[in-house]
Amino acid sequence: MDTALTLTPDMMLVLGLVGLTMVLFVFERVRADVVALSVLVLLGLTGLVAPEDLFDGFSGNAVISVMATMVLGAGLDRTGALNRLAGWLLRRAQGVEQRLLLLTTAVAGLNSSVMQNPSVLALYLPVASRLSSRTGVALSRMLLPLAAAIVMGGSLTMVGNSPLILLNDLLVSANANLPSGVATLEPLQMFAPLPIGLALLLLSLGYFRYFGGKALPEESDKGVTPARTQSYFANTYGIEGEVFELTVGADSPLVGMSVGEAETLHGAPLLLALKTGNESRLAPPGDARIWVGSVLGVMGGKQEVTDFAQNNFLRLSTRLREFGDLFNPSRAGISEAVVPPTSKYIGKTARDLQLRKQLGISLLAINRDKEVLTDNVRELPIRAGDMLVLHSIWTDLSDAAKGRDFVVVTDYPKGEQRPHKFRIAMVIFAITMMIALSTRIPPSIALMTGVAGMLLTGVLKMDEAYSAINWKTVFLMACLIPLGWAMDSSGAAAWVAGHTLERLPEGMPMWVIQFLVGLLTTCFALVISQVGATIVMVPMAINVALAAGGDPLVFALVTALAASNNLMTPSNPVMSMITGPGGYTARDMWRAGAPLSLCCIVVQVLAVNLLF
Repeated sequence: MDTALTLTPDMMLVLGLVGLTMVLFVFERVRADVVALSVLVLLGLTGLVAPEDLFDGFSGNAVISVMATMVLGAGLDRTGALNRLAGWLLRRAQGVEQRLLLLTTAVAGLNSSVMQNPSVLALYLPVASRLSSRTGVALSRMLLPLAAAIVMGGSLTMVGNSPLILLNDLLVSANANLPSGVATLEPLQMFAPLPIGLALLLLSLGYFRYFGGKALPEESDKGVTPARTQSYFANTYGIEGEVFELTVGADSPLVGMSVGEAETLHGAPLLLALKTGNESRLAPPGDARIWVGSVLGVMGGKQEVTDFAQNNFLRLSTRLREFGDLFNPSRAGISEAVVPPTSKYIGKTARDLQLRKQLGISLLAINRDKEVLTDNVRELPIRAGDMLVLHSIWTDLSDAAKGRDFVVVTDYPKGEQRPHKFRIAMVIFAITMMIALSTRIPPSIALMTGVAGMLLTGVLKMDEAYSAINWKTVFLMACLIPLGWAMDSSGAAAWVAGHTLERLPEGMPMWVIQFLVGLLTTCFALVISQVGATIVMVPMAINVALAAGGDPLVFALVTALAASNNLMTPSNPVMSMITGPGGYTARDMWRAGAPLSLCCIVVQVLAVNLLF
């Protein structure tokens, strides 16, 4: 292959777009999906991608497969499969921490082979919380090994994570630009990476069993279930006391005040409910007015509530006559929820979002970087990774969680479940996997067959299927795919590959070059996400292989596998979702995740070369 390619204007444009994308992703001044859309538009305006091909990413097999795996995961969750799984894990572990960690992480890793990694973690967060609360094993000891196993398990199949889903489409598009005489790159079958994925999953399990566990925080936190709400939130957040009813008299200064104003009074307890006339509700909106005869449902220490009642001429009752049903633990309570990086809550305050008025949810506290924030909490802008402490009716919480703007980690009674559809869902899932084994049917069609089956049999409703899809992920992937095409077709990938190899020592072993490509891909993933790293690096890796006389398929597969190795930073959605619940610092993540990521690249290179 010619390594003395001339840098053309088209190459410079493509490399400039790649550089711009990386800068915008790093500084996060513009949303990632907006960046992706802008790059797509620029590719069209500059003519780097033909107009008739520009939007083909939206209908590509990769995007359809991602959507299908999200819906299939929602169908399995709706039938209560994870509740059964949690019970099975508890019985098998018999209270032994190491056995519990091993079983939980292994099963989660296997589940991630057929579902998107963030979706698997979202399903397992409440499972981990339940296991933690019942066994006393700290969540910080569970979540990082769990997340690592989920990331590694995504390599078991070609639909387990976004990089492998993208790989086949990138291989097909690369064929159009291969030099004459080079064999056509064939898409990989559904279970082609299975041995590699098993090796990576075993590596993750062994690492945390024998080495990585020493790097995990030793703090003893407790999981959360409704039955343990009082003691847990008292110890963790200082939210303690009992629930009381305060009746407003005619001479009370609270008459005419809004709920928001009453909350700012000195010594005010947590105001969780309000009854005015015949209407009772939890999480009253801040602009709701308090009148003579109104009843307030408050939580706090008895002396604190007594002093507040005396100072404001309120009649205190320790017996819940008006709110007994609303405060029933089976109906309402306190919960924790983590804010993912895709949430539209980021940058907004609880007042902006009108959580109480719109969703019926009270924000009590925020756990941010191990600091508990309770003062003026409704005025604090929310950040990705924040742990929100909420009080609500469980059904309201379940409805709000469907928006995917936060992931509830408390084990609480969910919305409508369909346990009677469990066997049907499992049969459909098994048939889907059997179809996927066929060499004649693409994985996207096989997975959509399962989606159609779940919809037709009532396992899922159509609106539930729509809500199960993370449209930001889909949009990001579809818009960036043409950037990979432009890297290849313009010759930019070949130019970078040729000049990179010129600077390497002659006679360098092929596996060393593969390791360096994998390491570079992992570094890219820390900055521009695993999807962006895959799209940019796969065409480059193929051209590096051609220039070095290696196998392009091997280099491409190593690259796709390495794109998922980010176990250290929140640019991996899976890692961003565990920082709040696990209380991890950046140092914790790097200390435990960096050695495992390096070991993964070594295993990936060895396994791929042995198999291919």
